[in-house]
Amino acid sequence: MQTRKNSDRRLGILFIIGSAFCFALMNLFIRMTGDVPTLQKCFFRNFFAMLIAGGTLLKNRVPLKIGKGNLKYLLARSIAGSLGMICNFYAVDHLVISDASILNKLSPFFAIIFSYFILNERASLTEWISVIAAFIGALFVVKPSFGMEAVPAFAGALGGLGAGLAYTNVRKLGLRGENSMIIVAFFSAFTTLMLLPNLLLHYVPMTAKQWGFLVLTGLAAAGGQIFITKAYAKAPAKEISVYDFSIVIFAAILGFCFLGQMPDLFSVIGYIIIIATAVIKWRKTVSPRDDRGVSDGF
Repeated sequence: MQTRKNSDRRLGILFIIGSAFCFALMNLFIRMTGDVPTLQKCFFRNFFAMLIAGGTLLKNRVPLKIGKGNLKYLLARSIAGSLGMICNFYAVDHLVISDASILNKLSPFFAIIFSYFILNERASLTEWISVIAAFIGALFVVKPSFGMEAVPAFAGALGGLGAGLAYTNVRKLGLRGENSMIIVAFFSAFTTLMLLPNLLLHYVPMTAKQWGFLVLTGLAAAGGQIFITKAYAKAPAKEISVYDFSIVIFAAILGFCFLGQMPDLFSVIGYIIIIATAVIKWRKTVSPRDDRGVSDGF
């Protein structure tokens, strides 16, 4: 039993690092698509992801059947994920992509809050302190002001909230035995249909280059969704979520190499606070003093 748990956790770590790289690529491709409206980018990102997920289901002959009692969690995951995605895309379009990435990765800290209500997972005092510390770090990235320039940063933080709620429901679905590809396909189809009316009413023509980057965005998004869904189905967020912060490293490297972006000093301080908090929280979670691999607070 313990060996299987450790194996699942290792797989979860590999999946979540793979997801981080895919989502960093997605953010790069979003930005390189140019002046296409945010909602239009969101539509095609999910449309292509839906085709990939649907094709995978058909190829593997997975029955298109939702587990009993899982529909409400799929809807909650999809609504929260849609909010998180739209806010994240807006942030990526207007911020340094590593800034947008770190704000989106407030999701594990929001997940601590939501897990209390959805999964009945009791957090320790250390966990709650980590939430406060992470939000302090976010303030360095957001740099709050009363001007419109702060809107993208606040949108990025809201995207993290939506992602945190979405992944909490992914974990719930994983515990209930829902197929990970069904979760991905349902979310992609839900968001595609949700954004279709806006596309039909406000479509903006795109160049061949923009179409190419949108296809790449969809491919990267599908990869990220598949990996993150498998990761949280294998292990609790509190055990593996720290590795999700590798997206900041990937995004910073990609942003510098392809966009010439450099985060400012305040943002770097925010990165350090948030990532250090995540590492400390993770070390407490997998403390060796608990022979089950998790600390007593959980």
